[in-house]
Amino acid sequence: MENIEIKIKTTPKDFFVFIGSMVALYASAVSLLNLLFEIINASFPDALNFSYDRFSSGMRWSIASLLIVFPLYVFLSWFINKDLNANPLKKNLGIRKWLTYLTLFIAGVAIITDLIMLINTFLGGEITARFGLKIFAVLAVVGAIFSYYIYDLRRDVGQKSSKIKLLVWTVSFGVMASIVGGFFIMGSPATLRMKRFDERRVGDLQNIQYQIVNFYQRKGALPKIVDDMKDSIAGFFIPVDPETGSPYVYEKISDPSDFSNFKKAFPSSVLSTDDIPTFKLCADFSLDSDALANLKGEMSRPVPASSEMGFPLNENWQHKKGYVCFDRKIDKELYPILKNGKM
Repeated sequence: MENIEIKIKTTPKDFFVFIGSMVALYASAVSLLNLLFEIINASFPDALNFSYDRFSSGMRWSIASLLIVFPLYVFLSWFINKDLNANPLKKNLGIRKWLTYLTLFIAGVAIITDLIMLINTFLGGEITARFGLKIFAVLAVVGAIFSYYIYDLRRDVGQKSSKIKLLVWTVSFGVMASIVGGFFIMGSPATLRMKRFDERRVGDLQNIQYQIVNFYQRKGALPKIVDDMKDSIAGFFIPVDPETGSPYVYEKISDPSDFSNFKKAFPSSVLSTDDIPTFKLCADFSLDSDALANLKGEMSRPVPASSEMGFPLNENWQHKKGYVCFDRKIDKELYPILKNGKM
């Protein structure tokens, strides 16, 4: 009996289903690796990177991408296998072979590059737990992709393997565990929103503090109330709490100019006062700041308005949850009173 070779052409449906499957696969792999890297960075912080933000958009974007593209990849893979079981000849479709071999090539190059980096770093004596875990993450993700598609090329249509089923379940569990780990580190969307509100509050207080110091340098005295600093020409208006709309609290504690005026009126007075301009700024925060989590006790403590170099100190704005006040003392050598607009 003469063998008849039947050729099946690639239909538009086949083309877009296979292309969509591979795009979803690559997007899932990249998002998973980015998420794993963010988790590793948070778990093993770099001593040189003190400004790591666990609320960064990188982790949010990776979680959002995985929640969409990974289920899409699983669905498209299931649809393709179902279609292959119904039409075994589609195993030899050109689009399927091209995309499968392309994926194997990319995965193979990634594995080789990953191993070269690992050996090179090891020989240089610079390997760390943070770097080693990232290398392992790349090997695990890319190795799983490589193993699955090697098996997919060799298997007969309809053939089932307990090892591949275990691999699929392991990968699915790993993706879900990574997403849960990301939420555990980053916090819920509600927590993130409260964090953003607190960041806005700190920014508003910094702005008000700058205006108070500027007012003191120009006027030679602290403002009596916060509304004294309103300047429609310069465009400065007093900010309010972004969540509640309540005004921030400003309180003048001591001002040498008040004592000077008192001495002029009553020269024989022996009243003494602090010669350092001091004021207080208060706000109601939603969360503890990370840096303050391990501190005990004081909610308000005197700190300089700036460092020795004139830059604001980040730890000046550490706070606990609830109503917190920040006492500020203006260094008159760093911020001298201006005369005719000059030092």
